[in-house]
Amino acid sequence: MYSKEEEKKLYEQAKALIEKLPGNNEKAAQSLRDVIVYADWKYYVQSEPVFSDFEYDTLFKKLKELETAHPELVTSDSPTQRVALGLSEKFPPVSHLVPMLSLDNTYNAEDLLDWDRKCKELAGDVPIEYCVEPKYDGASISLIYEDGKLVRGATRGDGVMGEEITINIKQIKSVPLSAAFMRYGVQTVEIRGECVIHKDVFAAFNAQRAAEGLAPLANPRNAASGTLRILDPREVGKRGLTAILYQVSYYTLSGEIPKELHTHYDTIQWLYNLGFPTPTKEMRKFNRIEDVIDFCAAFEEKRDTLPFEVDGLVIKVNDFALQDKMGMTSHHPRWAVAYKFKARQATSKLRRVEFQVGRTGTITPVAKIDPVHIGGVTVTSISLFNEDVVREKDLHIGDTVLVERAGDVIPYIVKPLAELRDGSEEKIKFPSHCPVCNSQLVKTEGEAAWRCDNVNCPTQVVERIIHYVSKDAMDIRNLGGANVLKFFELGLLKDIPGIYHLDWGKIKALEGFGEKSINNLQTSIENSKKQTLNRLIYGLGIRYVGETTAKTLANAVTNLKDLYDWDVEKLTSLEDIGPKVATSVAHFFSQEENRHMLDVLEQEGVNMVNTLKGQAPTDGAFSGKTFLFTGTLHKFKRSEAEELVESKGGAILSGVSSKLNYLVVGEDAGSKLEKAKKLGSVTILSEDEFEELLNAM
Repeated sequence: MYSKEEEKKLYEQAKALIEKLPGNNEKAAQSLRDVIVYADWKYYVQSEPVFSDFEYDTLFKKLKELETAHPELVTSDSPTQRVALGLSEKFPPVSHLVPMLSLDNTYNAEDLLDWDRKCKELAGDVPIEYCVEPKYDGASISLIYEDGKLVRGATRGDGVMGEEITINIKQIKSVPLSAAFMRYGVQTVEIRGECVIHKDVFAAFNAQRAAEGLAPLANPRNAASGTLRILDPREVGKRGLTAILYQVSYYTLSGEIPKELHTHYDTIQWLYNLGFPTPTKEMRKFNRIEDVIDFCAAFEEKRDTLPFEVDGLVIKVNDFALQDKMGMTSHHPRWAVAYKFKARQATSKLRRVEFQVGRTGTITPVAKIDPVHIGGVTVTSISLFNEDVVREKDLHIGDTVLVERAGDVIPYIVKPLAELRDGSEEKIKFPSHCPVCNSQLVKTEGEAAWRCDNVNCPTQVVERIIHYVSKDAMDIRNLGGANVLKFFELGLLKDIPGIYHLDWGKIKALEGFGEKSINNLQTSIENSKKQTLNRLIYGLGIRYVGETTAKTLANAVTNLKDLYDWDVEKLTSLEDIGPKVATSVAHFFSQEENRHMLDVLEQEGVNMVNTLKGQAPTDGAFSGKTFLFTGTLHKFKRSEAEELVESKGGAILSGVSSKLNYLVVGEDAGSKLEKAKKLGSVTILSEDEFEELLNAM
């Protein structure tokens, strides 16, 4: 951005301005702006501060005083315009100029070799050069500059629409408020990147919160994402966010395409020279995928030495013309892929085990460990699933344990380090009675979990209500877990039917429940009465009944109460319902207290009729075909994909069996994929292949 001669001149100019301003106010303001922008670039982009805090503050104060005295001197890209004056009311939705797609993921050398093969097939005879850069673990942003000035900053949102957060983006001093795009004929440009927090800044911020008695933030990624959406931009400025910009996604020109915009590597170097923080120092170019693989392995070894959290590397085809030729799916570009690092591990001390009661009475042991930082997250609690897991791992209170985050998401205990025991460790004792209601625990033969069979156990009641109001069940918005618990503890809500005759007078007296919020909640409750029968069945929380099984049951009856007369034999005649599920369903509908609950819900006006029966096509393109989805889907929501299948006459199964025709596999697919492979009769599809099948039908 600056030559050595320019840097020297700006440094000397700053020193002179600290002593005395020139008599011409316009010249003085411009000189102050120039040296402050230079100081920000050195400090936030180069990490090489050239002025002391006192010197910088003196320059900034002089500019602010000059602009206050002469408002006509204020420019939109002045450093003083980063300082916000008040709160934002909201962040309006905005459309991205180009959709912000996700990346396909790879986890090993074999995946990268396969991706390289696909790239070469798409490229034809054209040789491929790859760029490799860090995959920063932060919050995605999109910046738009017009005529060289920053005019909009936005969050990623859903990839098509984001939230306009320009006022908060301006608090990030590594983001230039203006740049010399016009020198290259670039009129409008959209730049993508990531907001991140330096590890040291994050640690210091958490230390400060702890000193103030506040809970620490979980990890730098969540901290960055949450900070971007804080309504008070002054608070945003205190959080120490920085940005790393890694893509030019759109631009308009007044002339020919400059040479800097022909390849990804040159474009990132160009942005860096214009003063933008980019991954230039870490970026590499390779002509062979084998060299990319070697670099990925070496880089993973040094990930902890980087100032920011990195969860992988991104490999991109360098040439833009070749990128255009290769194209993209609706989910990800075909010319780029993420190489995800292995799960992170650390050691900690197992201090105690707490036993939690779930919605169906299942008792889950939860390990409480000394806080340990793994892959950007502070872990203190880890599910141990059941007593068998505790016994198999031979865990003891006081053990030093090896902790891992699978897929950088779910923490679990790999094993105890038994060789470090000193004899003070204690065996974990599983309770014989419910830790909440003190009822005798029971264990069904063939199952690993202990359960509390008391349906009136307070924790179970609360969890059942929370499940009933959840998004995928009756979708009673504004009545989330916190409000359910609050109403229950205050005696305002005792069971599921109680949702429909709440004491609004008492609720109105509670803090945080104004007229608008109460009206919204009442409307949401009223709307829930019209939900489809499958949602009601799922919302009842019957053991082993998920969304797919709930649809199967709903499609088999005209009225919910028809299930009162269905025995295990009749239930198992339904597609994909086995003896275990059938026994649970039959037991639920045979219980007098459950029948009474359904009577009350019916009296309250909750729909008990299968209004969709007979509407689903039976002669569509997928008629007679069965599908199952496994793993994490990126192109579709699971429920949307299932609805697409059903709309074409297909059926959804809940497990792999000889009756299954298609298994659609997303990311991190597990045992279902292995079982399908062993069967040999199941057609296994990727998301892309499923989409192609949909379009072909």
